Amino acid sequence: MRKTLATAAVLGLAGLGVLVPTTSAQASENCNLEWHGAMSGHFYAYDGANCVYILGHTASWDSDWGNSTGPFQGGDTNDARSILHKGTSGLAVQVFNGTGQDWGGGHTCIKKSEKYMSDLDGFTFTSGASVSNGISSHRWVEESKCGKFLDS
Repeated sequence: MRKTLATAAVLGLAGLGVLVPTTSAQASENCNLEWHGAMSGHFYAYDGANCVYILGHTASWDSDWGNSTGPFQGGDTNDARSILHKGTSGLAVQVFNGTGQDWGGGHTCIKKSEKYMSDLDGFTFTSGASVSNGISSHRWVEESKCGKFLDS
């Protein structure tokens, strides 16, 4: 009887592990694994928090994530929930909530030293719009061109 109760208790506690949400340390660990496996010189965007469900990646820029040209296409616009910067040039990646090569609309940047943002919730563009599920375009720029950074 004691073995049965002990086994039930252990299984019950193990089952709780399934219900406990991912901690920020675990989330950072997943993004860290993604960063180490990412191609050097590329910017990545993910549909889910914690660098899961990749939307795309590129060493280039894309002025409209919603059209059918460029590295991000169609349904990628306004779907990024986490991003990763594995650039090698020292440039920042500037993301926008607008499209077009006039680079209008609100923006924010991720520095090379930041590596990744595992969850964009709570961050805003210079326009005040939410960055999470709000990115429509991006480009590589000198940090001096950034009016706002994701780490600030």
